[in-house]
Amino acid sequence: MPSGRHHLQIPGPTNVPERILRALAQPTIDHRGPTFEDLSQRILGRLGSVFGTADPVLIFPASGTGAWEAALVNTHSPGDRTLMCETGHFAGQWRRLAERLGLEVAYLAGDWRHGADPEAIEAALVADHDRRIKSVCIVHNETSNGVVSRLAEVRAAIVAAGHPALFMVDTISSLAAIDYRHDEWGVDVTVAGSQKGLMLPPGLSFNAVSEKALAATASATCARAYWDWQDMLAANRAGHFPYTPATNLLYGLDVALDMLAEEGLENVFARHDRLASATRRAVQAWGLEVCPLDDREQSNSLTAVMLPEGFDADDFRRLVLERFDMSLGNGLGRLAGRVFRIGHLGDFNELMLAATLSGVEMGLALAGVPHKPGGVEAALRSLL
Repeated sequence: MPSGRHHLQIPGPTNVPERILRALAQPTIDHRGPTFEDLSQRILGRLGSVFGTADPVLIFPASGTGAWEAALVNTHSPGDRTLMCETGHFAGQWRRLAERLGLEVAYLAGDWRHGADPEAIEAALVADHDRRIKSVCIVHNETSNGVVSRLAEVRAAIVAAGHPALFMVDTISSLAAIDYRHDEWGVDVTVAGSQKGLMLPPGLSFNAVSEKALAATASATCARAYWDWQDMLAANRAGHFPYTPATNLLYGLDVALDMLAEEGLENVFARHDRLASATRRAVQAWGLEVCPLDDREQSNSLTAVMLPEGFDADDFRRLVLERFDMSLGNGLGRLAGRVFRIGHLGDFNELMLAATLSGVEMGLALAGVPHKPGGVEAALRSLL
């Protein structure tokens, strides 16, 4: 076994801080007793602040994929049409899930290097004379390529088109890392997961739900049982869940909310921005290219670095893991073998970033990847 600690620098699951690990290790309690009621009410009363909403936030024991499905089945009927944008691998995964549920997907093609196009969305909605499109579903931060969609502009496009479609947003790799405003941006359903900005292990998923989205459940006929919002809301009123919850993960969530409140969300966002900017400075100094082509769409959660032609990113990642015990994210879909991803979100600071970038720069040299030295130095200068 290598000495020292393993560096987990994928864009999720992220490092779980010691304080949360200790909370997870508490004895399991009766999920129908008064102690659990206090815990769940405390969490539900504070969770909305992270989403920027006064709307209810529902917690499901699931991965983010479960939250995708919950968002769709509670608001749609088979045959309904939804508008999605090809911004990367996970937008494609959400599309496939929607199609398997019997929905018809209008998919706006993309190049995986830009976010959702507000103008194209507006044009598609204006052309929808029969109002068949029931929802617009956008991935805020594409974990596969580090591309961020400009949500305020997407909401403005929906308004400009005068279209009644629900606005649904995947924040799985942006929540508690990148500025997000469910209420201000008129989002109807926000989808999220526990294993990234919230600093928890995988296992919890979330839907923040507007009144308009809740009203849509009355006419939605997609089959739902486990994912039913109304069942969850009814149980939550008394501090319970309609089935056995992930009790110890909720202990961890309680502490995660404490930690975010103590730092302050604005400071959390600023920290992520500072570390992400330093990472991009390193990539630029190396003479390499990041995936997003629009500076307005650069992610503060991760950086996807493109390797030159003739170099396999997975071979590079394997070398870094073997030599420096550091895990970097792999390329997905059409980016497989072409990019590696540096996760810099969650419980992360300047010294952790310095170690991460040092491992990358040493790996580039060992792998013979053409680059200029000094990326780490450029990043560190920007942090002083």
